[in-house]
Amino acid sequence: MEAKKLYQILDKEFDLVHCKDDWSEIDLNDFISDNFRKRFMGLVLDNAKDIERVYTTVFPTDDVLKKILNSGETNILLFTHHPMIWDITKIPSFININPDLLPKLKEKRISLYTLHVPLDKNGEYSTTTNLAKALDIVPESEFCEYFGVNVGIIGKTNLYTVEELANKIKQAVGHKVKLYKYGAKEIKDGKVALVAGGGNDPDTISEIAKFRINVFVTGITKLSRDYMPSIKAHALLKKFKINLIGATHYSTEKFACIAMNNYFRNLGLPCEFIEGEPALEDM
Repeated sequence: MEAKKLYQILDKEFDLVHCKDDWSEIDLNDFISDNFRKRFMGLVLDNAKDIERVYTTVFPTDDVLKKILNSGETNILLFTHHPMIWDITKIPSFININPDLLPKLKEKRISLYTLHVPLDKNGEYSTTTNLAKALDIVPESEFCEYFGVNVGIIGKTNLYTVEELANKIKQAVGHKVKLYKYGAKEIKDGKVALVAGGGNDPDTISEIAKFRINVFVTGITKLSRDYMPSIKAHALLKKFKINLIGATHYSTEKFACIAMNNYFRNLGLPCEFIEGEPALEDM
């Protein structure tokens, strides 16, 4: 498919004209497209005129980029949820793509297209929607506004206790999760609040409390003594007796990128999800 046509389809499908985002911390080097400089969404690296195959992933890590480069393939689109790499142990936590790989990506005609807020926005392919689907949680309503769009879901589960839900999440993501037992072990009215990624902030917790829900599932839940929003969030969780389950930034958002495989296949493009590594320090 002609690359320009594919980008236009994505821009329209995910309503970029009505979305906002901010990646001002990114290194706007000579390889970054003018498109991304203007709006921090969509086409990041414009390296191919035609796209013959698509790969999806959450973060553009060295391992992901090298896997594509080592395949010897050309005319590739890498679709990511973020234009930068995540590492909560670093300050700042978002890290630029390895600059040594940028000329190699250009030479091999490998483009990069990123949807952060537009993919977080609740919808068929969104991060929280697909996290809920992976956990057999049925969405009932939305909450948690982020850059002007709703990214959180209130849903119904058939499970009875927070331990059962934590085990369900562990099976879905394929690694251990973190359960902060701040409330009753029974899931009140079978209702669960979910925000994929980094939803554990004071405003979100206050909003969940209004729903009289006692379970919150998100990605980044680490109680950091050096980060005041984290301290305030955990204090509010204790105050409102809301149990918190963390499953890492990567693992709570990967289901959306997996779902995007069908999106691209429906456009007639072969597509494959490339697994990354969850940062267990997130929890």
